[in-house]
Amino acid sequence: MARIVVIGAGLGAMAAAARLAVAGHTVTVHEKTSTYGGAVGRFERDGFAFDTGPGLLHLPAVYRDLFVKTGKEPLEECVSLTQVDPAARHVFADGTRVDLPNASRAGTVSALDAALGAGAGERWGDFLTRAREAWDRTRRPLLEEPQPADPAPLSREPYPALKAGLLRRPTTTLAQVGARELRDPRLAALLDAYAWSYGFDPATAPASAAVLPYMEQTFGSWYVGGGLRALADAVYERCRKRRVEFVFDTAVEDVLEKDGRAAGVRLAGGGTVEADHVVSGAPVPALHHSQDVPRHQAIGTSRMTVCLALRGPREADAVHRTVVHAEGGRPTVTVLRPDDPALHPDGAYESVTVTATVRTSSDEDWEVFADLMVEAAGRAVPGLAERLLWRHVRTPEDVRRDTGAAEVPGPALAGAGGRLLPAANRSPLPGLYFAGGWSHPGGGLAHAGMSGALVAGLIVEGADFRGSR
Repeated sequence: MARIVVIGAGLGAMAAAARLAVAGHTVTVHEKTSTYGGAVGRFERDGFAFDTGPGLLHLPAVYRDLFVKTGKEPLEECVSLTQVDPAARHVFADGTRVDLPNASRAGTVSALDAALGAGAGERWGDFLTRAREAWDRTRRPLLEEPQPADPAPLSREPYPALKAGLLRRPTTTLAQVGARELRDPRLAALLDAYAWSYGFDPATAPASAAVLPYMEQTFGSWYVGGGLRALADAVYERCRKRRVEFVFDTAVEDVLEKDGRAAGVRLAGGGTVEADHVVSGAPVPALHHSQDVPRHQAIGTSRMTVCLALRGPREADAVHRTVVHAEGGRPTVTVLRPDDPALHPDGAYESVTVTATVRTSSDEDWEVFADLMVEAAGRAVPGLAERLLWRHVRTPEDVRRDTGAAEVPGPALAGAGGRLLPAANRSPLPGLYFAGGWSHPGGGLAHAGMSGALVAGLIVEGADFRGSR
């Protein structure tokens, strides 16, 4: 069987490594940092613990499939999964609040009608119907199959044009969808928040970004007991059980090429490792020096995270996730308050994580910006200022240190002339493959896991591989 070197120990790269090891290949992972998980990080202090990357899991079927295909223990035997209900509480700029249920379209329509007025739920439901059309048109080519050699069809907008009399009015951006079809600034803000949470500016994101709220509201949101870092722990342990070798604190500086194909890697210390295949989880186009540079999905946004250690217990009617929409110069923030005793010293304390999407080109004073984030979070957490023990701020530079790039990649989106399609999993250099959020089908935990499955399929089955089934 083949010798395979994997660059990086992110979730997508580890997903590929576990599947390749089960297929009988010898797999070694070289990770430049001292730990695994990539963007799925953890910060601990004084008995408090916080996820520093994603806080919720969508499409858990991706990781269920990984665990079924790589061992006897299913995912639920390795981690605790709980549906988050309500999926989110939204606090709008005018003070309106609405709790949206998990994976219930009828419940969502009813909640929006009750909070925003009769007809609001129906307009959102009609929007989801159109979003489903876009989802059905792109699900297999964007999520379950290798990217086609000619991705031109995916550059066309799959979101259906809204009928207006005898004409169809094209919608080119998600912001236009909100303005034309939802006709309520709060519904438009709700739609915008989904785009921002994945790093997309709704003013420039294609209408096909409608698949993002459709995906979450259809398939639900899940919390992993102990935090999302526990999922990274479980995937790492599954790799170890499949005899994947990990070499930490070892950076790869180049991919070796011989006879027109990848032949191994050169380590930062000067040594080389030969391989029959190389799988790179590094940000594309890093480590690829061919003139045929692979596509790079550049969306120009990163993540700010503020970890808050609070005295006093979580109130009984608190919800797991609250989205506080921009108001009074404050940014839109997502406030995560897991009801999880593993994340704080005891019941007299609470761990709260506040996140916001920011532009990588911003010249913000990040401490001042963190002040604004905490002020906004105060609309979701009663008495936050008085309860605060300390805070820990993570900036885009921390993201760069942990993952190799300050930018946080988003999921692949159709439309937009193809500019939001990331690199294909099979690189222009034979024998070199890309896995993780920087490659097809893009960023996010579920998408990264899918990329690992696609890379493993391409290596194991070769040209006959047609995608996940």
